[in-house]
Amino acid sequence: MEKQLSDSVQYLKGIGPKKAKLFAKAGIKTIEDFLYYFPRRYEDRTSFTSISKLQEGSTQTIKAQVLASGERRSWRRRGFSILEVAVGDATGKIFCVWFNQGYLKEYFHAGTSLILYGKIERYGKRLQMNSPEFEVVSEGDEPRSTCEPAVALKECRGASLDIGRVVPIYSLPEGITQRHFRHLVKSTLDECLPKVNDFLPYDIRSKNKLLNLAKSLLNIHFPDDFDMQKQAYERLAFDEFFVFQLPLALRKLKKKEKAGIVHKVEGELARSFIVGLPFKLTQSQVKVAEEIKSDMGKPQAMQRLLQGDVGSGKTVVATIAAMMAAQGGYQVAFMVPTEILAHQHFEKISLQLSDLDFQQKKIKVGLLTSSVNKKEKDKTLQEIKEGKIDLVIGTHALLEEDVRFKDLGLVVIDEQHKFGVGQRALLPKKGSNPDILIMTATPIPRTLAITLYGDLDISVITELPPGRLPIKTLHFAEDKTSDAYAVAKDELRKGGQVYIIYPVIEESYSLDIAGAKKMYGELRSGEFKEFKLGLIHGRLKQEEQDEIMHKFKNKELDLLVSTTVLEVGIDIPNATCMIVEHAQRFGLSQLHQLRGRIGRGREQSCCVMICDTKTPEAEARIKAMLKYNDGFRIAEEDLKIRGPGEFFGHRQHGLTELKIANPLTQMHLLKRAREDAIKLISLDPRLQERQHLLLKEKMLQRFPEYEKLIMVG
Repeated sequence: MEKQLSDSVQYLKGIGPKKAKLFAKAGIKTIEDFLYYFPRRYEDRTSFTSISKLQEGSTQTIKAQVLASGERRSWRRRGFSILEVAVGDATGKIFCVWFNQGYLKEYFHAGTSLILYGKIERYGKRLQMNSPEFEVVSEGDEPRSTCEPAVALKECRGASLDIGRVVPIYSLPEGITQRHFRHLVKSTLDECLPKVNDFLPYDIRSKNKLLNLAKSLLNIHFPDDFDMQKQAYERLAFDEFFVFQLPLALRKLKKKEKAGIVHKVEGELARSFIVGLPFKLTQSQVKVAEEIKSDMGKPQAMQRLLQGDVGSGKTVVATIAAMMAAQGGYQVAFMVPTEILAHQHFEKISLQLSDLDFQQKKIKVGLLTSSVNKKEKDKTLQEIKEGKIDLVIGTHALLEEDVRFKDLGLVVIDEQHKFGVGQRALLPKKGSNPDILIMTATPIPRTLAITLYGDLDISVITELPPGRLPIKTLHFAEDKTSDAYAVAKDELRKGGQVYIIYPVIEESYSLDIAGAKKMYGELRSGEFKEFKLGLIHGRLKQEEQDEIMHKFKNKELDLLVSTTVLEVGIDIPNATCMIVEHAQRFGLSQLHQLRGRIGRGREQSCCVMICDTKTPEAEARIKAMLKYNDGFRIAEEDLKIRGPGEFFGHRQHGLTELKIANPLTQMHLLKRAREDAIKLISLDPRLQERQHLLLKEKMLQRFPEYEKLIMVG
């Protein structure tokens, strides 16, 4: 039976059911997955560096023969083995060393030819490669003189895939060698490339000078040369960006077509709220409020993303927008990710609105979370339905079916990345095309945000409120923990309050990290026994969490031991110090969010990170935290360290789907893909023209949730 690209890889020659299970663990389930499983790097094996020309500190590829090998035990570390292999070519020799990998010695018999790739280092008088990648070169691997490396793969079936050409290096499924994997890729390309349909319309390919899809897949795996690899990379990256941009362009077009609410943006209620604030708005807040006001006064529904660093005053701006909706008789839903934050917003906004009268009545604020008792919840639900509650603040509980609004005019979603795409779409459906304001304290570089949130307008609060001092950030190694605690004790004795954050509740022996519960007991009876301590974590009931936070806020506790439940927490202006234990276990944006819990008052605050930076990623995170207080700079560094998929979270923006494209390094390509996607959708919004049918199929394969949207004319 003829194979389809959607078939399991087990049906490919040389794989079968057993290997298919190993492939599945690497994310390769179908034949198409296999074609799109790209090399992680390439080696130029058209020529190798001779050993005599190797330079210390460089990463090189050599071809050499095994001269001798031996395994010994380390005299420094018990149970630690060292495998040493001396290899040489006509110009000299070098030593290769592997640690605790004695099983490799079977590959290194004297006279065996190897290709080795690794960093050249000097130990004493000798050059050495530590744990280099290697391949055994068999007889017959030498390139045929009649078949030069630059000849296309399909025209050079007899040529070696492992030597004499630009050779792909893959992240391998368990138990598969590079040589074997390459040959499986080649046979799959030979058999299946004719079945690959190019879904990108010819006019877009031509305009952007892109290779066709079959040639791109061939040259991404087995490039004729590095120029062809670059062209293949650009075509496949453009594909990913383009397919990602299509639904965004579609959503934006559909939103423009649907009539929205023209809010009464000029009114006494919004003005009175601003005048009554106990502080003056920053210029940045004023600018953003005007952008929102302009949107809300138009007949199209507002779709705006509000970015602002931790503590920049996004909530106040959102409340101004809420007053613009309320003064026209519309209700507002304000959704936040945690109960603690819902309670904080409810208390703060209720207090800010307590002195406001509108049409001889007070603005009524409601609270709806899963922990609200049934009697109170039923009452709140009824008042929302009757329109007696003007502004309801809540968690996921707002999405429940029994929450019905009389006239929902504005939806505010705070910390939007904490909600899934589907969840964010549910709340607006409870109204008749209400305005939507999405807020995030995880800043994204503006040019990237404009491109990634193609269906949203972007506002950015760039200033912190006046009087805020930058937070000092310090780093201590784990053997200097007592010095870090001394910093915290100084703050406590000056009257400040302190957080100590742990990555886990219970200690983990496998990760070798302490847990909040155990350390709470030790700190209370040890280092901080003269102070009043509290413990908060996600396993506590909501009422218990609230009680502890209120005690801390009311200064009944001096020090709070916590997990990341504080990442999105309430404001404690008197909290002037935070210690983050095992800081290497936190992401960069998470560290920045945690640090934002302090520095809310007028006193100088400090954030102390305790960790040993054993990996390059951990070292980069700590350096960024020490260097930057600006959330946008932090975000840029976080993107560089983690990559876009992890930064934005699973399925948040489809960026976890990017296998080859990188918006950080290919912004020019992303912008071109966005422009072309917007133009195509404006001309054929249902992708029903013949030349766009394959494209529609590809988009719905990647984003099936848009099927209903694209089927509506």
